Amino acid sequence: MDRNPSPPPPGRDKEEEEEVAGGDCIGSTVYSKHWLFGVLSGLIQIVSPENTKSSSDDEEQLTDLDEEMENEICRVWDMSMDEDVALFLQEFNAPDIFMGVLAKSKCPRLREICVGILGNMACFQEICVSISSDKNLGQVLLHCLYDSDPPTLLETSRLLLTCLSQAEVASVWVERIREHPAIYDSICFIMSSSTNVDLLVKVGEVVDKLFDLDEKLMLEWVRNGAAQPLDQPQEESEEQPVFRLVPCILEAAKQVRSENPEWLDVYMHILQLLTTVDDGIQAIVHCPDTGKDIWNLLFDLVCHEFCQSDDPPIILQEQKTVLASVFSVLSAIYASQTEQEYLKIEKDLPLIDSLIRVLQNMEQCQKKPENSAESNTEETKKTDLTQDDFHLKILKDILCEFLSNIFQALTKETVAQGVKEGQLSKQKCSSAFQNLLPFYSPVVEDFIKILREVDKALADDLEKNFPSLKVQT
Repeated sequence: MDRNPSPPPPGRDKEEEEEVAGGDCIGSTVYSKHWLFGVLSGLIQIVSPENTKSSSDDEEQLTDLDEEMENEICRVWDMSMDEDVALFLQEFNAPDIFMGVLAKSKCPRLREICVGILGNMACFQEICVSISSDKNLGQVLLHCLYDSDPPTLLETSRLLLTCLSQAEVASVWVERIREHPAIYDSICFIMSSSTNVDLLVKVGEVVDKLFDLDEKLMLEWVRNGAAQPLDQPQEESEEQPVFRLVPCILEAAKQVRSENPEWLDVYMHILQLLTTVDDGIQAIVHCPDTGKDIWNLLFDLVCHEFCQSDDPPIILQEQKTVLASVFSVLSAIYASQTEQEYLKIEKDLPLIDSLIRVLQNMEQCQKKPENSAESNTEETKKTDLTQDDFHLKILKDILCEFLSNIFQALTKETVAQGVKEGQLSKQKCSSAFQNLLPFYSPVVEDFIKILREVDKALADDLEKNFPSLKVQT
C-alpha cells in the first residue's frame, strides 16, 4: 500500500529526490513526516473551536467521519505499531491531539481509532510512561470506559491492559481506577450485558490484571453492592442498578463459553483469585443461586468439556491453566459449603472420574515422548519443559487436594455405587493412590477401610500394589 501518495515536485534530478525523500522519512521507515503532519492537522481541524459549534451541520460532522479522513487516520493507526513512528507521534504531541478528539468528538469510529493509536504507542515503554504520567489524558481515557460503543471500549481496555502490564506505571492506573468508583459499574455492566465476546475477553483481562496487582481493590469490588449504603435514599437506589461482581463475572463467562470455551481462561482465573480471600469465597457461595450457577457451570466444564476421555492426553498441555483455575474454584466451594443443596453427594463420582482422568493424562504428558527434530536450541527446549512442568505441578497439587476432600466425604453407599459404575475401578483407584500417596496417606487409608466393606477383594488387590496401606486392618 502506498503510504505517501503525494509525489515530489517535478524538475528535481534523481539524487536530489533521494535526498529530500530521506529527510522526509520517519526514522528508518519509508513513512512521510509531511504526510503525517497533514493527517494530524486534519484531526486538529475536526475538533477546533470553529468546528465544534452546535449547529446541525456541525453536529453531523462531529458524529460522522469523512471516508478519506478515515482511511488516512486508519493508516496512522497501522503505522503506529512501528516504534519510530510511535516516537515521532510522541514528539509531535500527538497524544494531546488525540485527547482533544476524545474530549470533543462524538464520532464513535474516530474515537475508536484515536484510542487504538494510543494503545499501539503505549506498547513502547518510554511512551507508556509518558502517557501514564499525563493526568489529564489519563482522566479522558478512563472516561472512555463509560462509552456505549463496543469497538471504543475494546480499544480502551486494550490500552489499559498494556499500561497495567508495565510495572513502572501499573500502580498509577490502579490508583486512578480506585479513585473512580463509576468504573466498577461500567465494567460490571459490560460483563453482565455485552454479547461482544472480544470485548468481554479483553475486559476480563483488565479485571484479572487489576485483581492480580492489588488485592485491596479486589476486596473493594467484591464488597461493592453487597449491602445498600445506609445514607443512600430509597428513591436513588431504585433508579441505579446495584451490580454485584460475581454474578456479572458469571454472565460474562456464560457468554464467552457460548462462543468458544477455550477463551474462558481469564474468567476462570478471576474466580480463582476471588477464592484466595474469604470475602471472595463468601461472595460466591453466600448467594445460593449464584453459587449454584457457578458450581454447575464449572462442573459441566470438567465433566463434559475439558480433557474428555476421547481427547488425546496432550490436550492437557493446552488446557492446564484453565483446568487449574476451574478445579481450584470447585475445590474452594466444595470445602467451604458442603451443606449446600447443589453439592449433593451424587456429584462426587463424576468429579472423581474427571479428577482421575486428568491425573492419568498428566502421567502420559510427563513421559516426554519422542525427540523433536525441530530447530529449537537445547536451552530453549529445557526452559519450555521446565515451564510446562511447573504448571503441571500446580495443577497436580490442586487436583490432589480436591480429590482428597471428596474421598473424605464418601459414604459406603457412594463407594459401592462407584465400584459398580466404574468410577472406582482398580485402575482408577491405583491412579488416585499413586498421586495421593504419601502426602494424603490418612485419607487413602480411611477410604480403603470403607472399600473393604464394599469389595474386600478390590481392597486387598490395592493393598498389594501399595504395601504401605497394609498397616491398616
